[in-house]
Amino acid sequence: MRNVFRIACVFRAVYGFISPSSFYSRTPQRINRLSLRLEAAPTTGTDINPQHPQSSTDGATLKYPNDWQSQILSALSVIIDPDLDSDIVSLGFVQNLNIDESSSIVSLDLELTTPACPVKDLFVQQCQDIINEFEWTRGTEVTLTARPNETPTGAPLGMSQIGAVIAVSSCKGGVGKSTTAVNLAFALDRLGAKVGIFDADVYGPSLPTMVTPDDDKVRFVGRQIAPLHRGNVSLMSFGYVNEGSAVMRGPMVTQLLDQFLSLTNWGALDYLILDMPPGTGDIQLTLSQKLNITAAVIVTTPQELSFVDVERGVEMFDTVNVPCIAVVENMAYFVNEKSNMHDAIDADVLKAKFKDALEADGILSESVKAIDVADELVRIVQQNEQKRETEKIRIFGQGHKRRLSEQWGIEHTYSVPLLERLAVSGDSGTPYVVDNPNSEQSEIYRELARSVVSEVSKFKYGKSKYARPVVSFDEVNSAMLVSFGSEESKIDATISPAELRRACRCAACVEEMTGKQILDPASIPESIKPQDMSPTGNYALSVDWSDGHRSLYPYRQIKSMIMDKYDMTQ
Repeated sequence: MRNVFRIACVFRAVYGFISPSSFYSRTPQRINRLSLRLEAAPTTGTDINPQHPQSSTDGATLKYPNDWQSQILSALSVIIDPDLDSDIVSLGFVQNLNIDESSSIVSLDLELTTPACPVKDLFVQQCQDIINEFEWTRGTEVTLTARPNETPTGAPLGMSQIGAVIAVSSCKGGVGKSTTAVNLAFALDRLGAKVGIFDADVYGPSLPTMVTPDDDKVRFVGRQIAPLHRGNVSLMSFGYVNEGSAVMRGPMVTQLLDQFLSLTNWGALDYLILDMPPGTGDIQLTLSQKLNITAAVIVTTPQELSFVDVERGVEMFDTVNVPCIAVVENMAYFVNEKSNMHDAIDADVLKAKFKDALEADGILSESVKAIDVADELVRIVQQNEQKRETEKIRIFGQGHKRRLSEQWGIEHTYSVPLLERLAVSGDSGTPYVVDNPNSEQSEIYRELARSVVSEVSKFKYGKSKYARPVVSFDEVNSAMLVSFGSEESKIDATISPAELRRACRCAACVEEMTGKQILDPASIPESIKPQDMSPTGNYALSVDWSDGHRSLYPYRQIKSMIMDKYDMTQ
């Protein structure tokens, strides 16, 4: 505590207006952490059990029971994954459980669904606390790992190692979609995930302006293009390989995007953020069909006109069975500071002053560097500066967060303010969350990232309502077998091939504008059968029929047909 008080004095001497007492009372967590950095001994990844000594009085090794693994696994089964609604043992998270006979330290791996798991630190602490309760243990080592990504069905060559594709979309340009995509990607990177960004807007690519790569030279890996990088984030955009925007017709754009998607060697990624072009036209639908899009984030602004476009976007993704997991409302309000404006803090100058004062005072131990403590003190100053009294002015109205939640059931909605620094970062080549990691606005993007991680885990590993049904053909009974739902509420049903064929809603069978059926149901014989069936992305089943026709059925349509046939409630 004495060292903390002396550092507070240094803080006051350099920064001027904060007393040692107010320094301590305003930021107790910062001071406690700083105190530990100054006085505590170095620690390792092992959590030593404080209840049991490192060795007995006679130097004998602690005895552990023969069924020690069963006891530990049984105890760990009380830890529940909040997203998957099951315990970590049943989910197979606990791997390589061992105990060192000489030290009686238990070690294990926690194989999570993603390295960006929002509750990974909590899992580690819970495991250590539970295992340390056993009297025959002296400590716990927990190593975090993540499951390898499964190869998506029908994925382009360069995307075979991508765990999830997140589309960031808007139906109107100029609402901050690319800003959201970029900051979401770098927020996921900060959570520990391997992330890439693909700028799919060839008419007006934004990524080259918003993110300056570490090296802007385009390289090839064999016959594939190597993505550019900014830190650990992979980048690809038409603007990186061709200056300016493309001037070409829609079919050429589709071919160009196909080449980019198949020829970019992304490598192993946990998340690929797809910055979609604005609108709901051919390019958007083609991307949805070609890619195994896992989920979508919709970007809008508070105006009523933008809300109408949100509806269009949600309906488009619903049509292709891509769940919309979050909505970001940009320019939701303007933050006005009520207090007088202070001069901006020059962090480098302040850091140098703190460092000089700490070294001159001589209060630090040899193991602690003055520059590290100075960094900590500068962060405290910046946080205090950000806590000025403010008011929110909603220039464009109250927005539609509540309406989105009630009407569409979208739980994750975020309001991002109209902020000068956010706009400047979009032109500077450095994402806002990188330049301002401790700001309130960066926390909004991190919350968005955590919600994306959570929803994707539910979709891929949990009892998700978005899970696609399994459809097969029973040739003996000439019936289509359909199975969907969770194990607890699984539905197995049948539908005749002729019924399914007559329900085709392609342009050859139904008028696109009026919805009027062109196909004569009587022209479809009862003997028709599927020749080949395969899933198309996440959203539909492709069927080649014996009459030479090919149909594409959204899983939502198949489920609806089963529900109607058996008079089931959803």
